[in-house]
Amino acid sequence: MLTLLKTIRNAIASWWSEFTLQTKLLAVATLVVSLVMSGLTFWAVNTIQQDARMNDTRFGRDLGLLLAANVAPLIADNNLTEVAQFSQRFYSSTSSVRYMLYADENGEIFFGIPFWEAEVENSLTIKRRIQLPEDYPGDGEKPMVRQHTTPDGTVTDVFIPLIVNQKYLGVLAIGINPNQTAVISTNFTRDVTIAVFITIWVMVILAGVINALTITKPIKELLVGVKQIATGNFKQRIDLPLGGELGELILSFNEMGERLERYEEQNIEELTAEKAKLETLVSTIADGAVLIDNNMQVILVNPTALRIFGWETADVVGCNVLHHLPPSVQMEITRPLYEMAAGECESAEFRISINQPAPRTIRILLTTVLNLQRESIKGIAITIQDITREVELNEAKSQFISNVSHELRTPLFNIKTYIETLHDYGEDLALQERQEFLQTVNHETDRLTRLVNDVLDLSKLESGRNYSFDGVDLAQAIEQTLRTYQLNAKDKGVELVQEVAPNLPLVMGNYDLLVQVFGNLIGNALKFTKAGGKVAIRAYQLDFKPSHTQSSPVRIEISDTGIGIATEDQHSIFERFFRVENRVHTLEGTGLGLSIVRNIIDRHRSKVHLVSEVGIGTTFWFDLAAFEEKAPAIQVEPIAEEPKITTV
Repeated sequence: MLTLLKTIRNAIASWWSEFTLQTKLLAVATLVVSLVMSGLTFWAVNTIQQDARMNDTRFGRDLGLLLAANVAPLIADNNLTEVAQFSQRFYSSTSSVRYMLYADENGEIFFGIPFWEAEVENSLTIKRRIQLPEDYPGDGEKPMVRQHTTPDGTVTDVFIPLIVNQKYLGVLAIGINPNQTAVISTNFTRDVTIAVFITIWVMVILAGVINALTITKPIKELLVGVKQIATGNFKQRIDLPLGGELGELILSFNEMGERLERYEEQNIEELTAEKAKLETLVSTIADGAVLIDNNMQVILVNPTALRIFGWETADVVGCNVLHHLPPSVQMEITRPLYEMAAGECESAEFRISINQPAPRTIRILLTTVLNLQRESIKGIAITIQDITREVELNEAKSQFISNVSHELRTPLFNIKTYIETLHDYGEDLALQERQEFLQTVNHETDRLTRLVNDVLDLSKLESGRNYSFDGVDLAQAIEQTLRTYQLNAKDKGVELVQEVAPNLPLVMGNYDLLVQVFGNLIGNALKFTKAGGKVAIRAYQLDFKPSHTQSSPVRIEISDTGIGIATEDQHSIFERFFRVENRVHTLEGTGLGLSIVRNIIDRHRSKVHLVSEVGIGTTFWFDLAAFEEKAPAIQVEPIAEEPKITTV
């Protein structure tokens, strides 16, 4: 309710503010005059009504006393027939009487006009009693007069006690109709007053509307037109058929618009088209672009530059570009910018690393913008290229080539050395020495084979190829892996433990990839666990259930009591060619096993985690989603395996 009232009040205030001062004064004056005149008229009508009621009261009292004086002796003689005849004649000859009721001393009505007791008893079989006012004096001699309102007007009720020889015989109640002439005159006066009041306000509203149409609307149209002209819209015209000063003003405005349009039409169209082309081109290019003037004020900036420098929430257009650049960029390009603005150089290029709003490496190209005659500098164009990915790829490529080269060179050098020795001095070497040389060559060949196979596996996983995922029996995959490494564990004196929960559900995955994960993790655990140690693989179902699945996931853990991984190495353990033996210098490996594990687990939409402590051991764990029987398996055409180098 309060909101509605507030809305109405605001609407009235807005409507009222649109009127001119002259209209407001006219409305206020009309309101005051109409209220005063209406008040005087209603006061006069009220006075007339009071006089009419006073006259009706006097007339009713006199008429009641006259009638009571005539019928009281008849009632005392119990001559009701004569009473009825007299009352009927009196009622018929007097239009002012509305009703006549006779009641005895107990208040029971024994005769009435326009009805009497016999009719009531015959139709309703009940007796009527008169309802006297509470302040009726009873057997007093003075009549009581009151008035009540009916749909036909105010009726005057007169109650006259019937007393003969100081004996109270009952009461006579007479209803007197109001004076019709006075009523008609009063109602007519009231209706005329209301009509005049409404007419005055209709005229006021019409005057306000006419004023709004003839004065306010043209002024508003002119205001809108001037604003449009100020923004460069020279096609704006005002079409209002008005005369006088306003008409001349509108005509002059239209002539001004036509002249401006003819004068600027060609230049504005060309400039607008060129500006639109430039903005579209700049906004669609992949590199960041910033255009500044000779005072280093930003004229134009595209979305890419906003994103690179974190200017999405800042309004940099019109501001000094040096105040918003990152500190490292500002330090590098401030001096070249001022030199280019002074005409000392035409272009410059920088490669800068920034940390805000995000760490990245960017290349900045500065180029001067010359006028058509190429005589003066109008501004400087700044091009920003995000080369973070390029730098990372180059570094990764260099590191990968370096690591692969190093890993390949060592076994190839050893193989070549021993083979040349056998070739040159084979007859001079003892049989045991030749067998040792051949065993070393075979060992280096196996190492080279593992490296090439790991590189092929990692390349295939990172190439984006698809694999078929279905329900996998973890117990079977774990059993197959343990059989493969059982002899290796026995030779090293390491206990290999399997802890698989019974009734374990199938998991969604690729069987071969999971076997490869188990093999890499268990192989690493055996490699870094000394004799007498323990390597355990566990699989169990978790208690919690994700909201989007029907079953709880299954967790797989591979734990060992080996040398452990230092805290500073744990964040790099899954990188390619990173090896813990680089620190301990005791074991060999390609450094690709855990990188392959991470890629495979990522393909299973999970993450591999580790908990390790130096000298205590290491635990790798990850979760796999349970296979939903009702959900269809992911059907992907099998991808042919990359050929692997095998040794005999």
